[in-house]
Amino acid sequence: MNHYLELLSFGPGGWGDELARGALVTISLALVTLPFGLILGLVVALGQRSGNRLAHKAAIAFTTVFRGLPELLTLFIVYYGGQILLQKVAGLFGYGAQIQINSFLAGFFALGLVLAAFSSEVWVGAFNAIPDGQREAARALGLSAGLSFRLVVLPQLIRIALPGLGNNWLVLLKDTSLVSTIALADLMRQTNLAVGATKEPLFFYFVACLVYLFFSMLSGGLLGRLEERLGRGQTRGAA
Repeated sequence: MNHYLELLSFGPGGWGDELARGALVTISLALVTLPFGLILGLVVALGQRSGNRLAHKAAIAFTTVFRGLPELLTLFIVYYGGQILLQKVAGLFGYGAQIQINSFLAGFFALGLVLAAFSSEVWVGAFNAIPDGQREAARALGLSAGLSFRLVVLPQLIRIALPGLGNNWLVLLKDTSLVSTIALADLMRQTNLAVGATKEPLFFYFVACLVYLFFSMLSGGLLGRLEERLGRGQTRGAA
């Protein structure tokens, strides 16, 4: 038992500080990716519902591609393909030095695209659940399209979409482990380094499991409270 406690200790003799930093990178990546992916997903959902033929087709193509590709492949395309593209563009301006994309930024952008593709379907479903009469009533009251969306549609949209978006968040949280493949020092990469140095795979992978489960359970509790809070007025109205 003392041996395992030493492995998790903080300082030169243990891996506690490395795992803690990796966990911080993991949750930070997920938290900064979430708003980007959800907002982009909402824009894509609006495109799918748009009467503009080009916007509709572009939105459908986006969701088809990024829902169909494996997340790891999307990450590699963004990371390596982005470097190649930037290198070629820089070459046009006479800049020949090697360009390296930041791993955190690549993970943020790639996972954000995937989240946007999946969350857009949740947004579309929520849009379809709101009766058209609500929008018509808002227009009858003289509200502009922007005010109608912000004051009438958006509050209901968030409440209806929240369970599905919560599932998207939990998937995103797990998908952050993929960035370890592009050398970002997240929880999974630090765990792999600890396993390689100590030859204790079961112990360190079990510790990583506990950390991911903690994040998931904490998220589930917060999402449950948020759903309950947003649904209070609806429950009273139904009663």
